[in-house]
Amino acid sequence: MARPTPSLFENTAPRPLADRLRPRALGDVAGQDHLLAPDAPLGRMVAGKRLASLILWGPPGCGKTTIARLLADATNLYFEPVSAVASGVAELRKIFEAAAARRATGQGTLLFVDEIHRFNRAQQDVLLPYVEDGTVTLVGATTENPSFELNGALLSRCQTLVLNRLDEVALDLLLQKAEKLYDRPLPLNDEARQALKAMADGDGRYLLVMAEEIFALPANKTLDAAQLAAFVQKRRPLYDKAQESHYNLISALHKSLRGSDCDAALYWFARMIAGGEEPRYIARRLTRFASEDIGLADPQALPMALAAWEAYERMGSPEGELCLAELVIYLATAPKSNAAYTAIGAAMRAAKEHGSLMPPKHILNAPTKLMQEIGYGAGYEYDHDSSEGFSGQNHFPDEMKRQEFYRPVERGFEREIKKRLDYWAELRRKKNG
Repeated sequence: MARPTPSLFENTAPRPLADRLRPRALGDVAGQDHLLAPDAPLGRMVAGKRLASLILWGPPGCGKTTIARLLADATNLYFEPVSAVASGVAELRKIFEAAAARRATGQGTLLFVDEIHRFNRAQQDVLLPYVEDGTVTLVGATTENPSFELNGALLSRCQTLVLNRLDEVALDLLLQKAEKLYDRPLPLNDEARQALKAMADGDGRYLLVMAEEIFALPANKTLDAAQLAAFVQKRRPLYDKAQESHYNLISALHKSLRGSDCDAALYWFARMIAGGEEPRYIARRLTRFASEDIGLADPQALPMALAAWEAYERMGSPEGELCLAELVIYLATAPKSNAAYTAIGAAMRAAKEHGSLMPPKHILNAPTKLMQEIGYGAGYEYDHDSSEGFSGQNHFPDEMKRQEFYRPVERGFEREIKKRLDYWAELRRKKNG
């Protein structure tokens, strides 16, 4: 039994277009062939009438709930849906009791947990023994990265499958089904039809919600793209500042900057701003990039980052975002070097490895007579007194070999720094034999 028998009046009640077009079979689900094709993971499970516990991870409106219902139908499991937002441990225990009784009569249960990432650790732990012993087959749906949101014990008992956002072909297929149901085309010209699919941003449910509103227009009215934009409230791009999309987009921005891809960097910057990201967070990350990935290849990168950040603070949004955009362009087109970043990492490792070694006595001050008597400052050579302005003395601890942490690259200003270091290294070699 996959779902309760509909009531006498259910078919006469108004139903949203998205519900009326809900697929009746797995083969009708759009955009997820990589999971549902006969040789794909779910296709093979259904063919073998065996279903493992699953985590379905994908964006809103890609078919997670629909697939879970159809999997129950295809494998003859009782479909038990719960929402992680509204369900507690007490309700889960009742579900497990009913599932155990059902199992005793030979009927399996598919427990579908929508937004499973909203279960806390205790609620997730309650699921474990019942998933382990097969009392229920768990299918959890989440829009968030399971590796961040679900505990390892639960993940180890489930197979995680990634659903795609619906592409243009899948979205167009949904519109064609809607037009067949209404027995007339959407009152949109070609440009407006493309704009409608772009507005949906891969969300099939949202596309059908908008299509239903458009079908309600007078049949003799055809909208162009501008009229569509005025008629339909444009949705904000899918973006959660606290979750995976936040980390994905800042990673994309950082790596585009590192790859000197100015246009891609501007795109990811714009995506974050359009998604509602805090510009100060972006400014902080750009400042980090200036030191980490540009460093002394362009010594102006860090002052530019600080100036853009301060300009944003003074101007606010949206005017201040232009300052950050200019910074993105500057950083993307600057010469790159991570030599300073790797140098401090190597120095930190050496500091931990060698412990609390004293500096050599000749570079220590001797403000007291005792310190003078034990050799503090003895033999120190004042660099400015030498003709080259360089004494060549050792400044590492006596017990430690000389180390080379900073290795500038042959790019930007670091090319000049490398010349200086090479010159001093040669002088040091000559002075110290």
